[in-house]
Amino acid sequence: MKNELFEKIGIMGGTFDPIHYGHLVAAEGARCHFGLDMVFFVPAARPPHKGDRYISHPSHRLDMTILATGSNPRFQVSDVEIRRSGPSYTIDTVFHFARSWPGALIYFITGADAILEILTWHRVEELLDMCSFIAATRPGYRLENLAGSLQGLPSRYIEKISVMEVPALAISSTDIRERVKKGMPIKYLLPEKVEEYLYSKELYI
Repeated sequence: MKNELFEKIGIMGGTFDPIHYGHLVAAEGARCHFGLDMVFFVPAARPPHKGDRYISHPSHRLDMTILATGSNPRFQVSDVEIRRSGPSYTIDTVFHFARSWPGALIYFITGADAILEILTWHRVEELLDMCSFIAATRPGYRLENLAGSLQGLPSRYIEKISVMEVPALAISSTDIRERVKKGMPIKYLLPEKVEEYLYSKELYI
């Protein structure tokens, strides 16, 4: 894969606990809108901003991501953060892809909720020098929230953050976990293979 030439690559970061159709629709929308050659899904091992919330074992989240993306030839899954020790800092992941594909434009795709905390991210200005950001938002999301969170960043960095509305992001991993815990249906919220996997492993029960 590293020998393949890419001019533009996307990095879809997240815990994917579990991955669902909102993630997949956001990645495909970003790929088409920004002309990305490939989107790499990168499950986080130890997300610095998740605090003490319990997160499923990385191996489960990696397996579910592989199952969810397997049918799209423009999606790949990377375990770079899972293999790396320490917190899953975005800048280390971007460095990895920049070294693997020197010269490629890099777009980091994440939820608008994560972008709201961008000023607290590790080495954020250096990160914004290296890549652009695509903030995927739910329908009805107030963009003023995002603008307010970016105050303090130089304008040249703000220009590197694009906002993309994704209707399917009304689906959330938190809601899916709660539904499983309560015995409620989750069909059609996530790929069938992922649904079968999480039940077989008794996740979120």
